[in-house]
Amino acid sequence: MSSDSLLGLLRVHIHKGVNLAIRDLRSSDPYVIIRMGKQKLKTRVVKKNLNPVWDEDLTLSIVEPLPVKLEVYDRDLFSADDRMGDAEFDFTPFLEAVRMRLNSDILNNTIITTVKPTRTNCLAEESYITWTDGRVVQNMVLRLRNVECGEIEIKLSWIDVPGGGNKRM
Repeated sequence: MSSDSLLGLLRVHIHKGVNLAIRDLRSSDPYVIIRMGKQKLKTRVVKKNLNPVWDEDLTLSIVEPLPVKLEVYDRDLFSADDRMGDAEFDFTPFLEAVRMRLNSDILNNTIITTVKPTRTNCLAEESYITWTDGRVVQNMVLRLRNVECGEIEIKLSWIDVPGGGNKRM
């Protein structure tokens, strides 16, 4: 991947899981995988917890705004890991906010745009894209699909790449 095709880096802060599904006797040992194109990143496993706090940053290289897939699994030692649901999100509205190139301290903690839950996205509630501490940030609560229950709380932020494709944005 050449640096001129790289738009920047998308930092996905995997904050926590809420009310995740039980996949072992009374609990689960959950971890999160995020995928975009050929990229695949993984959090650590949190043992015996249906409301795990990962508090981890995973960083994707962005060449084009492909959908990001998030999958939650239960770690098993003696068999294949169990699926605990998945979600997908489109960060195009976030990228559009980044492209606005805001640079004013007056705007601190200002909502740039709101993304509403729809049948085609996995948002559990409205998500706000804000200008916070000199950067564009989006908090999301994603409702997991293909599972009986569970949500994942994440936060997106953007990292510019020096000499990257930002001049074309």
